Amino acid sequence: MKLFKITFLVLALSCFAFSAVHKYYVSVTQVEYVEEKESIQIISRIFIDDFESVLRERYDESITLATGKEEKMEDYYIERYLKDKINIQINGQSVPINFIGKEYDVDIVKCYLEIEGVKHVKTFDITNRVLFDMFEDQQNIVKTKINSKQKSTILITQRDNLVLKFD
Repeated sequence: MKLFKITFLVLALSCFAFSAVHKYYVSVTQVEYVEEKESIQIISRIFIDDFESVLRERYDESITLATGKEEKMEDYYIERYLKDKINIQINGQSVPINFIGKEYDVDIVKCYLEIEGVKHVKTFDITNRVLFDMFEDQQNIVKTKINSKQKSTILITQRDNLVLKFD
């Protein structure tokens, strides 16, 4: 019986020694076409600590998000990063994305983006590479509501693009 307990204890400890708590790297981006406003409205939700890490690595090691005392430079870097990593084409044409602002919700930063002057959407193409340069197992969930049709997909490093057609 004592040998069984020792064997069990050794096996259990070896299993725990080689397993670690795995952190999930995920963002969620919601895209909605508001026809009466001729606008594509986008909310991108990203974990604050992950976003802060990539902004520090790319732009400025002193960046600290969610302090309540942020400088305008943080918004500048957030906007710059998002415009570099999220690309959208509507009806085959690249469109400019406007950074509206951000707000914090517990451990998430919500980034608000908008594309104005969209009269109709026949095709919608989004590439979302947010945090792919920081975490190889990053997943970006994209949820769309365009022309009363909803679609969700997960974008990964190897497949970072979603194309929707509305005919």
